[in-house]
This record gives sequence, C-alpha cells and structure tokens, in this order.
Amino acid sequence: MRESAEIAHIVATRIMLEKEPENLFFANFKLHLHVLEGGTPKDNSSAGCTMVTSLLSLAMKKPVRKDLAMTAVVTLTGRILPVGGVMEKTMAAVRNKVKTVIFPKANRTDFDELTENVKKGLHVHFVDEYEQTFELAFNYDH
Repeated sequence: MRESAEIAHIVATRIMLEKEPENLFFANFKLHLHVLEGGTPKDNSSAGCTMVTSLLSLAMKKPVRKDLAMTAVVTLTGRILPVGGVMEKTMAAVRNKVKTVIFPKANRTDFDELTENVKKGLHVHFVDEYEQTFELAFNYDH
C-alpha cells in the first residue's frame, strides 16, 4: 500500500500542476494517508484511483460526486490497470445505493459477464487513463 500511496501522490501532484498550476497545495503541505490493513496481502492496490481522486479533492477543496464509486490500479504515468473482484465490488456499490461506477477498461469483460440483476440501475464507465476518472469525478455534467 505504501507504494500505491506514493504513486497516488505523484500522479495527483502532476495533475494538479496541469489543471491548477497556481494551486501549491502539494508543495506546501505534508500528507499522511492512512489505509487500514486488509485481511489479504495484495500485489497492488485497487484503491490507487481512489487515492489519487481523494488527494485531488483535498487539494482543490472540491467534493467528488456523491453517487460515485471507483476501483483501479494507477501507474506513475496515469494508466489504469485491471483489478480483481469485479462482482464483489459491483454488489457493494449496489448495496450502498451507488449509481455510477468507474472500472478499468480491461475489466469490461468481467463486468459484462455479471448477471443483469447485479448490474441493474448502474451507470458504468470503463477507463484506461486517470484523466477520464478525473472528468467523471469532478465534472458534474456527466
């Protein structure tokens, strides 16, 4: 998780420099991101996309859409990589009354294989670059 948090910080800092160059949040503040230890060790963090988004939300003082859930591994270059547990994550979104979900484009087949009653009522976006997630999370027009 440490590596995922460091990558999220680097990606968020780069995006902030592109979107709001006058915003010096990441230059002026030290951050501590606490993530509870899960029961299963992982090779990468499916929360990388969420970490980047939460850091940007903090820096921009702009809330993320309330009806949104997301999961993805993020690389240093902002590429979105696939995750496991698509069915469980979809069911959790439905259970929590989430209407919009962001999954990696590479997980489209996993999602398409789910039964219709699991997917019912969800508006799902498949992304392959973090920039797409940024637009969905902070641009309320979508």
